[in-house]
Amino acid sequence: MASENSPLLAYRLLGDEGVAFSANGAGGPGGASARKLSTFLGVVVPTVLSMFSIVVFLRIESAKSNGLHVLPQGYGWSLLYGSLLLGLVGGVCTLGAGLYARASFLTFLLVSGSLALVLVSFVAVGPRSIPLTPRPGPNGSSLPPQVGHFTGFNSSTLKANLGAGYAKDYTTGAMMNFASVFAVLFNGCTGIMAGANMSGELKDPSRAIPLGTIVAVAYTFFIYALLFFLSSFTCDRTLLQEDYGFFRAISLWPPLVLIGIYATSLSASMSSLIGASRILHALAQDDLFGVILAPAKVVSRTGNPWGAVLYSWGLVQLVLLAGKLNTLAAVVTVFYLVAYAAVDLSCLSLEWASAPNFRPTFNLFSWHTCLLGVASCLLMMFLISPGAAGGSLLLMGLLSALLTARGGPSSWGYVSQALLFHQVRKYLLRLDVRKDHVKFWRPQLLLLVGNPRGALPLLRLANQLKKGGLYVLGHVTLGDLDCLPSDPVQPQYGAWLSLVDRAQVKAFVDLTLSPSVRQGAQHLLRISGLDSDSHLPS
Repeated sequence: MASENSPLLAYRLLGDEGVAFSANGAGGPGGASARKLSTFLGVVVPTVLSMFSIVVFLRIESAKSNGLHVLPQGYGWSLLYGSLLLGLVGGVCTLGAGLYARASFLTFLLVSGSLALVLVSFVAVGPRSIPLTPRPGPNGSSLPPQVGHFTGFNSSTLKANLGAGYAKDYTTGAMMNFASVFAVLFNGCTGIMAGANMSGELKDPSRAIPLGTIVAVAYTFFIYALLFFLSSFTCDRTLLQEDYGFFRAISLWPPLVLIGIYATSLSASMSSLIGASRILHALAQDDLFGVILAPAKVVSRTGNPWGAVLYSWGLVQLVLLAGKLNTLAAVVTVFYLVAYAAVDLSCLSLEWASAPNFRPTFNLFSWHTCLLGVASCLLMMFLISPGAAGGSLLLMGLLSALLTARGGPSSWGYVSQALLFHQVRKYLLRLDVRKDHVKFWRPQLLLLVGNPRGALPLLRLANQLKKGGLYVLGHVTLGDLDCLPSDPVQPQYGAWLSLVDRAQVKAFVDLTLSPSVRQGAQHLLRISGLDSDSHLPS
Protein backbone atom coordinates (compact mmCIF):
# COMPACT_ATOMS: atom_id res chain seq x y z
CA MET A 1 0.00 0.00 0.00
CA ALA A 2 1.07 3.61 -0.36
CA SER A 3 0.42 6.68 1.70
CA GLU A 4 -0.10 10.26 0.69
CA ASN A 5 3.63 10.83 0.58
CA SER A 6 3.96 8.33 -2.28
CA PRO A 7 4.41 10.30 -5.52
CA LEU A 8 5.33 9.46 -9.06
CA LEU A 9 4.05 6.21 -10.49
CA ALA A 10 2.94 4.63 -7.24
CA TYR A 11 6.25 4.71 -5.44
CA ARG A 12 8.68 7.19 -4.01
CA LEU A 13 11.64 8.01 -6.22
CA LEU A 14 13.85 5.99 -3.88
CA GLY A 15 11.78 3.12 -2.56
CA ASP A 16 10.12 -0.14 -3.41
CA GLU A 17 6.84 -0.29 -5.26
CA GLY A 18 3.92 -0.97 -3.02
CA VAL A 19 5.82 -0.36 0.24
CA ALA A 20 4.01 1.83 2.74
CA PHE A 21 6.01 4.56 4.43
CA SER A 22 5.27 5.69 7.93
CA ALA A 23 5.09 9.29 9.06
CA ASN A 24 8.83 9.47 9.65
CA GLY A 25 9.56 8.27 6.14
CA ALA A 26 10.52 4.73 7.09
CA GLY A 27 9.01 1.79 5.28
CA GLY A 28 6.89 -0.73 6.97
CA PRO A 29 3.52 -2.37 6.92
CA GLY A 30 0.48 -0.70 8.31
CA GLY A 31 1.89 2.79 8.27
CA ALA A 32 -0.27 4.27 5.58
CA SER A 33 -3.82 4.63 4.46
CA ALA A 34 -5.07 2.66 1.50
CA ARG A 35 -5.31 4.22 -1.93
CA LYS A 36 -8.85 5.29 -2.53
CA LEU A 37 -9.09 7.61 -5.54
CA SER A 38 -10.70 6.27 -8.70
CA THR A 39 -9.66 7.05 -12.27
CA PHE A 40 -12.31 9.75 -12.54
CA LEU A 41 -11.58 11.58 -9.28
CA GLY A 42 -7.82 10.98 -9.23
CA VAL A 43 -6.93 11.58 -12.89
CA VAL A 44 -9.76 12.84 -15.10
CA VAL A 45 -11.04 15.59 -12.77
CA PRO A 46 -7.66 17.15 -11.81
CA THR A 47 -6.34 16.88 -15.36
CA VAL A 48 -9.42 18.47 -16.92
CA LEU A 49 -9.50 21.28 -14.36
CA SER A 50 -5.78 21.95 -14.76
CA MET A 51 -6.09 22.06 -18.54
CA PHE A 52 -9.05 24.41 -18.20
CA SER A 53 -6.70 26.83 -16.48
CA ILE A 54 -6.66 28.82 -19.71
CA VAL A 55 -9.96 30.22 -18.49
CA VAL A 56 -7.87 31.97 -15.82
CA PHE A 57 -6.71 34.23 -18.64
CA LEU A 58 -10.23 35.58 -18.86
CA ARG A 59 -8.79 37.50 -15.90
CA ILE A 60 -9.90 37.76 -12.33
CA GLU A 61 -8.64 41.30 -12.63
CA SER A 62 -11.18 41.97 -15.37
CA ALA A 63 -14.08 40.76 -13.23
CA LYS A 64 -16.41 43.65 -13.98
CA SER A 65 -20.09 43.79 -14.63
CA ASN A 66 -21.65 46.54 -16.79
CA GLY A 67 -18.59 48.71 -16.30
CA LEU A 68 -18.75 48.58 -12.50
CA HIS A 69 -15.97 46.99 -10.46
CA VAL A 70 -17.13 43.97 -8.53
CA LEU A 71 -13.96 44.16 -6.44
CA PRO A 72 -11.45 46.98 -5.90
CA GLN A 73 -8.70 46.85 -8.52
CA GLY A 74 -4.97 47.55 -8.45
CA TYR A 75 -1.66 45.79 -7.87
CA GLY A 76 -2.05 45.68 -4.08
CA TRP A 77 -5.62 44.41 -4.29
CA SER A 78 -4.67 41.77 -6.87
CA LEU A 79 -1.83 40.61 -4.64
CA LEU A 80 -4.21 40.44 -1.69
CA TYR A 81 -6.82 38.45 -3.63
CA GLY A 82 -4.18 36.09 -4.93
CA SER A 83 -2.69 35.58 -1.47
CA LEU A 84 -6.09 34.88 0.09
CA LEU A 85 -6.99 32.38 -2.62
CA LEU A 86 -3.56 30.78 -2.33
CA GLY A 87 -4.05 30.48 1.41
CA LEU A 88 -7.39 28.74 0.84
CA VAL A 89 -5.82 26.39 -1.71
CA GLY A 90 -2.88 25.69 0.56
CA GLY A 91 -5.21 24.88 3.45
CA VAL A 92 -7.13 22.34 1.35
CA CYS A 93 -3.94 20.68 0.10
CA THR A 94 -2.41 20.63 3.58
CA LEU A 95 -5.36 18.63 4.92
CA GLY A 96 -4.72 15.82 2.45
CA ALA A 97 -5.68 14.24 -0.86
CA GLY A 98 -9.14 13.18 0.34
CA LEU A 99 -10.33 16.72 0.93
CA TYR A 100 -8.60 17.81 -2.29
CA ALA A 101 -10.52 15.16 -4.29
CA ARG A 102 -13.87 16.27 -2.83
CA ALA A 103 -13.08 19.95 -3.44
CA SER A 104 -11.95 19.17 -7.01
CA PHE A 105 -15.17 17.30 -7.75
CA LEU A 106 -17.27 20.20 -6.45
CA THR A 107 -15.20 22.60 -8.54
CA PHE A 108 -15.60 20.34 -11.55
CA LEU A 109 -19.39 20.58 -11.22
CA LEU A 110 -19.24 24.39 -10.99
CA VAL A 111 -16.95 24.70 -14.00
CA SER A 112 -19.04 22.26 -16.03
CA GLY A 113 -22.18 24.23 -15.22
CA SER A 114 -20.52 27.50 -16.17
CA LEU A 115 -19.26 26.07 -19.47
CA ALA A 116 -22.67 24.61 -20.25
CA LEU A 117 -24.27 28.03 -19.68
CA VAL A 118 -21.71 29.69 -21.96
CA LEU A 119 -22.31 27.16 -24.74
CA VAL A 120 -26.07 27.59 -24.48
CA SER A 121 -25.69 31.38 -24.45
CA PHE A 122 -23.95 31.38 -27.84
CA VAL A 123 -27.17 29.99 -29.31
CA ALA A 124 -29.83 31.59 -27.08
CA VAL A 125 -28.56 35.18 -26.94
CA GLY A 126 -29.34 37.49 -29.84
CA PRO A 127 -27.01 40.05 -31.45
CA ARG A 128 -26.00 42.89 -29.16
CA SER A 129 -23.50 45.71 -28.77
CA ILE A 130 -21.24 45.55 -25.74
CA PRO A 131 -19.68 48.76 -24.34
CA LEU A 132 -16.04 48.26 -23.43
CA THR A 133 -14.20 49.85 -20.53
CA PRO A 134 -12.11 52.85 -21.67
CA ARG A 135 -8.41 52.12 -21.73
CA PRO A 136 -5.83 54.50 -20.24
CA GLY A 137 -4.03 56.62 -22.79
CA PRO A 138 -0.82 58.66 -22.72
CA ASN A 139 -0.21 61.22 -19.97
CA GLY A 140 -2.95 59.80 -17.77
CA SER A 141 -5.72 60.40 -20.28
CA SER A 142 -8.28 57.84 -21.39
CA LEU A 143 -8.75 56.55 -24.91
CA PRO A 144 -12.17 56.95 -26.56
CA PRO A 145 -14.60 54.23 -25.48
CA GLN A 146 -15.00 51.29 -27.82
CA VAL A 147 -17.92 49.00 -28.52
CA GLY A 148 -17.69 45.29 -29.20
CA HIS A 149 -20.33 43.36 -31.09
CA PHE A 150 -21.86 39.96 -30.54
CA THR A 151 -23.27 39.25 -33.99
CA GLY A 152 -24.70 35.79 -33.48
CA PHE A 153 -23.69 33.15 -36.00
CA ASN A 154 -22.41 35.16 -38.95
CA SER A 155 -20.10 33.96 -41.71
CA SER A 156 -18.72 37.49 -42.16
CA THR A 157 -17.65 37.55 -38.51
CA LEU A 158 -15.88 34.21 -38.92
CA LYS A 159 -14.13 35.37 -42.08
CA ALA A 160 -12.94 38.56 -40.36
CA ASN A 161 -11.52 36.57 -37.46
CA LEU A 162 -9.54 34.06 -39.53
CA GLY A 163 -6.47 36.30 -39.90
CA ALA A 164 -3.85 36.76 -37.20
CA GLY A 165 -4.39 40.48 -36.55
CA TYR A 166 -2.13 40.70 -33.48
CA ALA A 167 -2.70 43.72 -31.24
CA LYS A 168 -1.52 45.04 -27.88
CA ASP A 169 -2.48 43.18 -24.73
CA TYR A 170 -4.47 45.76 -22.82
CA THR A 171 -3.37 44.33 -19.44
CA THR A 172 0.38 44.66 -20.12
CA GLY A 173 0.65 47.06 -23.07
CA ALA A 174 2.90 44.58 -24.89
CA MET A 175 2.43 43.83 -28.57
CA MET A 176 1.29 40.26 -29.03
CA ASN A 177 2.74 37.83 -31.58
CA PHE A 178 2.60 34.12 -32.30
CA ALA A 179 5.11 33.23 -29.59
CA SER A 180 3.35 35.25 -26.87
CA VAL A 181 -0.08 33.88 -27.79
CA PHE A 182 1.35 30.34 -27.81
CA ALA A 183 2.85 30.97 -24.38
CA VAL A 184 -0.57 31.95 -23.01
CA LEU A 185 -2.48 29.13 -24.70
CA PHE A 186 0.12 26.52 -23.78
CA ASN A 187 -0.71 27.03 -20.13
CA GLY A 188 -4.01 25.34 -20.91
CA CYS A 189 -2.11 22.13 -21.70
CA THR A 190 0.19 22.01 -18.69
CA GLY A 191 -2.20 19.96 -16.58
CA ILE A 192 -1.51 16.78 -18.52
CA MET A 193 0.75 15.51 -15.70
CA ALA A 194 -1.80 16.19 -12.95
CA GLY A 195 -2.97 12.58 -12.86
CA ALA A 196 0.57 11.19 -12.70
CA ASN A 197 1.38 13.51 -9.80
CA MET A 198 -1.51 11.96 -7.84
CA SER A 199 -0.44 8.37 -8.51
CA GLY A 200 0.27 7.69 -4.84
CA GLU A 201 -3.43 8.10 -4.03
CA LEU A 202 -4.83 6.05 -6.93
CA LYS A 203 -6.35 2.59 -6.63
CA ASP A 204 -4.80 1.34 -9.88
CA PRO A 205 -2.16 3.82 -11.14
CA SER A 206 -0.96 1.73 -14.10
CA ARG A 207 -4.48 1.72 -15.58
CA ALA A 208 -5.86 4.99 -14.24
CA ILE A 209 -3.05 7.31 -15.39
CA PRO A 210 -3.04 6.51 -19.14
CA LEU A 211 -6.79 6.01 -19.41
CA GLY A 212 -7.75 9.05 -17.34
CA THR A 213 -5.19 11.31 -19.02
CA ILE A 214 -6.29 10.40 -22.54
CA VAL A 215 -9.96 10.85 -21.67
CA ALA A 216 -9.25 14.23 -20.02
CA VAL A 217 -7.15 15.47 -22.95
CA ALA A 218 -9.78 14.42 -25.50
CA TYR A 219 -12.58 16.06 -23.50
CA THR A 220 -10.63 19.27 -22.97
CA PHE A 221 -9.58 19.46 -26.62
CA PHE A 222 -13.20 19.11 -27.71
CA ILE A 223 -14.37 21.87 -25.34
CA TYR A 224 -11.56 24.22 -26.37
CA ALA A 225 -12.16 23.66 -30.07
CA LEU A 226 -15.89 24.22 -29.61
CA LEU A 227 -15.36 27.46 -27.66
CA PHE A 228 -12.85 28.76 -30.23
CA PHE A 229 -15.24 27.99 -33.07
CA LEU A 230 -18.27 29.55 -31.41
CA SER A 231 -16.33 32.65 -30.35
CA SER A 232 -14.87 33.29 -33.79
CA PHE A 233 -18.28 32.75 -35.41
CA THR A 234 -20.20 35.17 -33.16
CA CYS A 235 -17.84 37.82 -31.69
CA ASP A 236 -16.04 40.52 -33.63
CA ARG A 237 -12.32 41.10 -33.25
CA THR A 238 -12.73 44.22 -31.12
CA LEU A 239 -14.69 42.31 -28.49
CA LEU A 240 -12.21 39.43 -28.48
CA GLN A 241 -9.16 41.67 -28.12
CA GLU A 242 -10.48 44.31 -25.76
CA ASP A 243 -12.48 42.25 -23.24
CA TYR A 244 -11.01 38.97 -22.03
CA GLY A 245 -14.12 38.45 -19.94
CA PHE A 246 -16.56 38.70 -22.84
CA PHE A 247 -18.24 35.42 -21.85
CA ARG A 248 -20.03 37.32 -19.08
CA ALA A 249 -21.36 39.93 -21.46
CA ILE A 250 -23.02 37.34 -23.70
CA SER A 251 -24.13 34.97 -20.94
CA LEU A 252 -27.71 34.33 -19.93
CA TRP A 253 -26.64 34.67 -16.28
CA PRO A 254 -23.29 36.51 -15.97
CA PRO A 255 -22.66 35.68 -12.27
CA LEU A 256 -22.31 31.96 -13.06
CA VAL A 257 -19.54 32.72 -15.56
CA LEU A 258 -17.73 34.70 -12.88
CA ILE A 259 -18.15 31.76 -10.48
CA GLY A 260 -16.71 29.46 -13.15
CA ILE A 261 -13.67 31.70 -13.60
CA TYR A 262 -12.92 31.71 -9.89
CA ALA A 263 -13.61 27.98 -9.61
CA THR A 264 -11.23 27.24 -12.48
CA SER A 265 -8.58 29.40 -10.88
CA LEU A 266 -8.95 27.51 -7.60
CA SER A 267 -8.95 24.09 -9.25
CA ALA A 268 -5.86 24.80 -11.36
CA SER A 269 -4.09 26.17 -8.28
CA MET A 270 -5.04 23.16 -6.14
CA SER A 271 -3.92 20.68 -8.77
CA SER A 272 -0.61 22.43 -9.35
CA LEU A 273 0.09 22.90 -5.64
CA ILE A 274 -0.67 19.35 -4.55
CA GLY A 275 1.17 17.86 -7.53
CA ALA A 276 4.22 20.04 -6.97
CA SER A 277 4.26 19.21 -3.27
CA ARG A 278 4.29 15.45 -3.99
CA ILE A 279 7.21 15.78 -6.38
CA LEU A 280 9.04 18.11 -4.00
CA HIS A 281 8.51 15.65 -1.15
CA ALA A 282 9.90 12.83 -3.29
CA LEU A 283 13.04 14.86 -4.05
CA ALA A 284 13.43 15.67 -0.36
CA GLN A 285 12.98 12.03 0.70
CA ASP A 286 15.73 10.99 -1.70
CA ASP A 287 17.97 13.71 -0.21
CA LEU A 288 18.94 14.98 -3.65
CA PHE A 289 19.55 18.60 -2.64
CA GLY A 290 20.47 18.21 1.01
CA VAL A 291 19.28 20.77 3.52
CA ILE A 292 17.67 22.95 0.82
CA LEU A 293 14.64 20.66 0.69
CA ALA A 294 14.85 19.38 4.26
CA PRO A 295 11.56 21.09 5.34
CA ALA A 296 9.73 19.20 2.58
CA LYS A 297 10.39 15.89 4.38
CA VAL A 298 7.92 16.66 7.17
CA VAL A 299 4.74 14.58 7.06
CA SER A 300 1.68 14.18 9.23
CA ARG A 301 0.71 11.04 11.12
CA THR A 302 -1.36 9.89 8.15
CA GLY A 303 1.56 10.42 5.77
CA ASN A 304 0.38 13.73 4.25
CA PRO A 305 3.48 15.78 3.26
CA TRP A 306 2.24 19.08 4.67
CA GLY A 307 5.81 20.37 4.90
CA ALA A 308 6.18 20.06 1.12
CA VAL A 309 2.79 21.78 0.66
CA LEU A 310 3.91 24.75 2.76
CA TYR A 311 7.24 24.84 0.93
CA SER A 312 5.42 24.96 -2.43
CA TRP A 313 2.99 27.55 -1.05
CA GLY A 314 5.90 29.84 -0.15
CA LEU A 315 7.40 29.57 -3.63
CA VAL A 316 4.07 30.38 -5.27
CA GLN A 317 3.56 33.34 -2.94
CA LEU A 318 6.81 34.82 -4.25
CA VAL A 319 5.60 34.38 -7.82
CA LEU A 320 2.41 36.32 -7.04
CA LEU A 321 4.52 39.44 -6.61
CA ALA A 322 4.76 39.64 -10.41
CA GLY A 323 1.16 40.86 -10.45
CA LYS A 324 0.03 40.14 -14.02
CA LEU A 325 -0.58 36.72 -15.54
CA ASN A 326 0.75 37.54 -19.00
CA THR A 327 4.00 38.74 -17.43
CA LEU A 328 4.62 35.20 -16.17
CA ALA A 329 3.12 33.29 -19.08
CA ALA A 330 6.31 33.13 -21.14
CA VAL A 331 8.51 32.09 -18.19
CA VAL A 332 6.03 29.48 -16.95
CA THR A 333 5.64 28.05 -20.44
CA VAL A 334 9.40 27.82 -20.95
CA PHE A 335 9.88 25.92 -17.70
CA TYR A 336 7.05 23.56 -18.59
CA LEU A 337 8.63 22.99 -22.00
CA VAL A 338 11.95 22.19 -20.31
CA ALA A 339 10.19 19.65 -18.10
CA TYR A 340 8.41 18.03 -21.05
CA ALA A 341 11.63 17.99 -23.08
CA ALA A 342 13.36 16.24 -20.16
CA VAL A 343 10.58 13.62 -20.01
CA ASP A 344 10.84 13.06 -23.78
CA LEU A 345 14.63 12.83 -23.51
CA SER A 346 14.34 10.25 -20.72
CA CYS A 347 11.97 8.11 -22.80
CA LEU A 348 14.25 8.52 -25.81
CA SER A 349 17.27 7.37 -23.80
CA LEU A 350 15.43 4.33 -22.47
CA GLU A 351 14.20 3.44 -25.94
CA TRP A 352 17.65 3.77 -27.51
CA ALA A 353 19.17 1.77 -24.65
CA SER A 354 16.62 -1.03 -25.27
CA ALA A 355 16.05 -1.27 -21.52
CA PRO A 356 14.11 -4.52 -20.89
CA ASN A 357 12.09 -2.92 -18.07
CA PHE A 358 10.88 -0.08 -20.31
CA ARG A 359 7.79 -1.42 -22.04
CA PRO A 360 5.37 1.44 -22.88
CA THR A 361 1.85 0.24 -23.60
CA PHE A 362 0.96 3.22 -25.80
CA ASN A 363 0.78 1.77 -29.31
CA LEU A 364 1.92 4.94 -31.08
CA PHE A 365 5.09 5.31 -29.00
CA SER A 366 8.46 5.25 -30.78
CA TRP A 367 11.81 6.96 -30.54
CA HIS A 368 10.72 9.16 -33.45
CA THR A 369 7.90 10.69 -31.36
CA CYS A 370 10.31 11.24 -28.45
CA LEU A 371 12.84 12.98 -30.69
CA LEU A 372 10.10 15.09 -32.26
CA GLY A 373 8.90 16.07 -28.78
CA VAL A 374 12.38 17.13 -27.66
CA ALA A 375 13.00 19.14 -30.84
CA SER A 376 9.56 20.80 -30.70
CA CYS A 377 9.96 21.80 -27.06
CA LEU A 378 13.41 23.30 -27.63
CA LEU A 379 12.24 25.15 -30.75
CA MET A 380 9.21 26.71 -29.05
CA MET A 381 11.27 27.65 -25.98
CA PHE A 382 13.57 29.85 -28.03
CA LEU A 383 10.72 31.25 -30.13
CA ILE A 384 8.83 32.32 -27.00
CA SER A 385 11.73 33.78 -25.04
CA PRO A 386 15.37 33.16 -25.98
CA GLY A 387 16.55 34.64 -22.69
CA ALA A 388 14.24 32.54 -20.53
CA ALA A 389 15.03 29.45 -22.61
CA GLY A 390 18.77 29.90 -22.22
CA GLY A 391 18.40 30.60 -18.51
CA SER A 392 16.22 27.55 -17.93
CA LEU A 393 18.63 25.27 -19.79
CA LEU A 394 21.52 26.72 -17.81
CA LEU A 395 19.63 26.13 -14.58
CA MET A 396 18.87 22.53 -15.60
CA GLY A 397 22.54 22.01 -16.44
CA LEU A 398 23.62 23.37 -13.06
CA LEU A 399 21.14 21.11 -11.24
CA SER A 400 22.37 18.12 -13.25
CA ALA A 401 25.97 18.97 -12.42
CA LEU A 402 25.06 19.30 -8.74
CA LEU A 403 23.34 15.92 -8.72
CA THR A 404 26.31 14.36 -10.51
CA ALA A 405 28.74 15.87 -8.02
CA ARG A 406 26.67 14.72 -5.03
CA GLY A 407 26.19 11.27 -6.50
CA GLY A 408 22.66 9.95 -6.82
CA PRO A 409 21.37 6.91 -4.97
CA SER A 410 22.92 3.75 -6.41
CA SER A 411 19.54 1.99 -6.51
CA TRP A 412 18.37 4.32 -9.27
CA GLY A 413 20.61 2.91 -11.96
CA TYR A 414 22.19 5.03 -14.68
CA VAL A 415 20.70 5.22 -18.15
CA SER A 416 24.14 6.24 -19.45
CA GLN A 417 25.44 2.79 -18.52
CA ALA A 418 22.55 1.18 -20.37
CA LEU A 419 23.29 3.27 -23.45
CA LEU A 420 26.99 2.40 -23.29
CA PHE A 421 26.22 -1.31 -22.93
CA HIS A 422 23.85 -1.17 -25.89
CA GLN A 423 26.40 0.56 -28.13
CA VAL A 424 29.36 -1.58 -27.02
CA ARG A 425 27.37 -4.76 -27.58
CA LYS A 426 26.34 -3.60 -31.05
CA TYR A 427 29.89 -2.87 -32.15
CA LEU A 428 31.36 -5.97 -30.52
CA LEU A 429 29.00 -8.04 -32.61
CA ARG A 430 30.49 -6.38 -35.69
CA LEU A 431 34.02 -7.49 -34.81
CA ASP A 432 35.07 -10.35 -37.07
CA VAL A 433 38.37 -12.17 -36.39
CA ARG A 434 38.39 -13.35 -40.00
CA LYS A 435 38.99 -9.77 -41.10
CA ASP A 436 42.00 -9.18 -38.84
CA HIS A 437 45.06 -7.78 -40.58
CA VAL A 438 48.58 -7.37 -39.32
CA LYS A 439 48.78 -3.66 -40.12
CA PHE A 440 45.91 -3.00 -37.73
CA TRP A 441 47.27 -5.22 -34.97
CA ARG A 442 47.02 -3.98 -31.41
CA PRO A 443 48.58 -5.52 -28.30
CA GLN A 444 46.28 -7.40 -25.95
CA LEU A 445 47.84 -7.83 -22.52
CA LEU A 446 46.73 -10.10 -19.70
CA LEU A 447 48.56 -9.28 -16.48
CA LEU A 448 48.15 -11.91 -13.74
CA VAL A 449 48.33 -10.21 -10.35
CA GLY A 450 48.65 -12.20 -7.18
CA ASN A 451 49.09 -9.49 -4.54
CA PRO A 452 47.77 -6.13 -5.77
CA ARG A 453 49.33 -4.23 -2.85
CA GLY A 454 52.86 -4.61 -4.27
CA ALA A 455 51.98 -4.63 -7.97
CA LEU A 456 51.14 -0.97 -8.52
CA PRO A 457 54.35 -0.14 -10.47
CA LEU A 458 53.85 -3.23 -12.64
CA LEU A 459 50.26 -2.23 -13.35
CA ARG A 460 51.38 1.18 -14.56
CA LEU A 461 54.21 -0.28 -16.68
CA ALA A 462 51.82 -2.64 -18.47
CA ASN A 463 49.45 0.28 -18.99
CA GLN A 464 52.21 2.13 -20.86
CA LEU A 465 53.05 -0.95 -22.97
CA LYS A 466 49.51 -1.55 -24.22
CA LYS A 467 49.60 1.48 -26.62
CA GLY A 468 45.89 1.69 -27.32
CA GLY A 469 45.39 -2.06 -27.09
CA LEU A 470 43.46 -4.23 -24.67
CA TYR A 471 44.67 -4.47 -21.08
CA VAL A 472 43.19 -7.03 -18.68
CA LEU A 473 44.07 -7.55 -15.02
CA GLY A 474 43.62 -11.19 -14.05
CA HIS A 475 43.52 -12.79 -10.62
CA VAL A 476 43.01 -16.41 -9.59
CA THR A 477 41.28 -17.23 -6.31
CA LEU A 478 41.99 -20.75 -5.14
CA GLY A 479 38.99 -22.86 -4.20
CA ASP A 480 36.27 -25.18 -5.42
CA LEU A 481 32.81 -23.71 -5.91
CA ASP A 482 31.17 -27.07 -5.17
CA CYS A 483 32.63 -26.96 -1.67
CA LEU A 484 31.78 -23.33 -0.92
CA PRO A 485 28.44 -21.82 0.20
CA SER A 486 28.79 -18.93 -2.26
CA ASP A 487 31.05 -17.53 -4.93
CA PRO A 488 33.95 -15.71 -3.18
CA VAL A 489 34.98 -13.93 -6.38
CA GLN A 490 32.00 -11.62 -6.85
CA PRO A 491 32.55 -9.53 -3.68
CA GLN A 492 36.12 -8.82 -4.82
CA TYR A 493 35.22 -7.00 -8.02
CA GLY A 494 34.52 -3.72 -6.26
CA ALA A 495 37.96 -3.65 -4.63
CA TRP A 496 39.68 -4.44 -7.92
CA LEU A 497 37.80 -1.72 -9.76
CA SER A 498 38.82 0.72 -7.01
CA LEU A 499 42.41 -0.38 -7.58
CA VAL A 500 42.11 0.40 -11.29
CA ASP A 501 40.74 3.85 -10.50
CA ARG A 502 43.47 4.56 -7.97
CA ALA A 503 46.26 3.37 -10.28
CA GLN A 504 44.77 5.43 -13.11
CA VAL A 505 45.17 2.66 -15.67
CA LYS A 506 42.84 1.79 -18.54
CA ALA A 507 42.26 -1.87 -17.79
CA PHE A 508 39.51 -4.42 -17.45
CA VAL A 509 39.29 -6.79 -14.49
CA ASP A 510 38.78 -10.52 -14.91
CA LEU A 511 38.64 -12.79 -11.86
CA THR A 512 38.19 -16.54 -11.68
CA LEU A 513 37.92 -19.33 -9.11
CA SER A 514 40.04 -22.44 -9.67
CA PRO A 515 41.60 -25.31 -7.66
CA SER A 516 45.07 -24.27 -8.89
CA VAL A 517 46.77 -21.16 -10.26
CA ARG A 518 47.74 -23.05 -13.42
CA GLN A 519 44.16 -23.97 -14.25
CA GLY A 520 42.98 -20.48 -13.37
CA ALA A 521 45.57 -18.93 -15.69
CA GLN A 522 44.42 -21.22 -18.48
CA HIS A 523 40.83 -20.12 -17.89
CA LEU A 524 41.78 -16.45 -18.09
CA LEU A 525 43.88 -16.96 -21.24
CA ARG A 526 40.95 -18.56 -23.01
CA ILE A 527 38.11 -16.30 -21.93
CA SER A 528 39.80 -12.88 -21.80
CA GLY A 529 39.66 -10.55 -24.77
CA LEU A 530 37.16 -8.93 -27.07
CA ASP A 531 36.22 -12.21 -28.74
CA SER A 532 36.42 -15.89 -28.02
CA ASP A 533 39.39 -16.45 -30.36
CA SER A 534 41.69 -13.98 -28.56
CA HIS A 535 44.88 -15.46 -27.15
CA LEU A 536 46.43 -12.92 -24.83
CA PRO A 537 50.12 -12.99 -23.89
CA SER A 538 50.75 -12.75 -20.16
